[in-house]
Formats: sequence, structure tokens, C-alpha cells
Amino acid sequence: MAEFSWDVRSPLDRVLAVGRYGAHGDAGVTLTEIRNFDLVQVMARRGKTAELAKAAKGRFGVAAPETPKAVGTADATLIWSGPDQFFILSKGRKHAMAALAPLRAGSASLSDQSHARVLIAVSGAKARAMLAKMSSIDLHPSVFAVGAAAATSMDHTSVTMWRGNDQADGQAVFNVLVFATFAESLWHTMLDSAAEYGVVVGHSEDLA
Repeated sequence: MAEFSWDVRSPLDRVLAVGRYGAHGDAGVTLTEIRNFDLVQVMARRGKTAELAKAAKGRFGVAAPETPKAVGTADATLIWSGPDQFFILSKGRKHAMAALAPLRAGSASLSDQSHARVLIAVSGAKARAMLAKMSSIDLHPSVFAVGAAAATSMDHTSVTMWRGNDQADGQAVFNVLVFATFAESLWHTMLDSAAEYGVVVGHSEDLA
């Protein structure tokens, strides 16, 4: 009988080659796939928005976002994903599906998206210029500040994007969540769009 391997692999496993890509010199863009995260989508049931908000604040100590933004806590990020719904992004299983029973108790429907989405962090001096080729979102700091979020599209692909905390050197970090089935196509487009600036490609276990 044949033996099967059920090792979990990234949807980008075939195409992500760690190293430099594109123009020589100082790289203007860094593309980093974030791996092994927990992602749960939370959707309020009809008439239960206020009840869900109370439950979420009781668990995380902050109000769940009601408008397009991402709210950071000590060990999770709550990301708006549409009216009366948000993502919970975390590590270490503390806020995985099995641990979120209080939110499921009548006020919300939950969906585990941990292996259904790919998370890509985009940073560097030319990150905005690269993303501007792919998205109609205005990413100027005065408009898309730290914590801003959007449900939008890139290269005809639906994504959730939000601006994370700036790096130590002051460079902005943009996080992009894309469905796993479209991740490889979007990754190629990102590389092509960033090539003229020089790209550093990598992956990480740390949330940006």
C-alpha cells in the first residue's frame, strides 16, 4: 500500500526563492511570507453585533474594529474584513478556533482560515511605489496610517491589506492577506512590480 505524506506546505513553496531579485544595488522592496499563523474569521450573527463586540472586548481588552482598521493587542491583531466581521490573527494557538468558544456562544459564526490564506509583508523604501502599481488604494501616510486596513483587490485578486507598525528604520510595513489558491499568481505579480527597485525575498515565523 502506498504511503502518503500530509506535511503542511506553504502555497508559495514552489515559487518563493529566498534571496535577491531584480535591480542591483540597495533593494527598495522586501517581500516576506509570514508562515505558521492562526487566522480566524469572526462574523456577527443577525442582531448579535453588540453582543459580539462585548465578548471580543472581554477576551482581547480592546474593541473589535467596526471600520477598516487593524487593532493590535498583546498577542493578536484584530483586522476589519467587512461589516460586522473581522479576522483574529495570532500565533501559538492561544486564539485558534478551539480556544474561541466564548465568541461562538450564540453571538458569532467562526471560520478557521489559517491554511486558506497566505500572508505577505511588504516593506522597504519603494514599497508604496510597488503597491501603487497593483492597487487603487491611496497609501500616502496621511491617508493610510499605521492601523489602517482595506478589503480591496490587487491585480484582480481580492485581498485584505493593512499597515502594520513601522520598522525600526521608520519604513512602513504593509500586510497582504490573499486566498491560498491565488497566492502564487499574486506573488509573481509582486515580484514583477518590484523588480525595478530590487527585491529581497524571504519568509519568517514572526508576525509583522
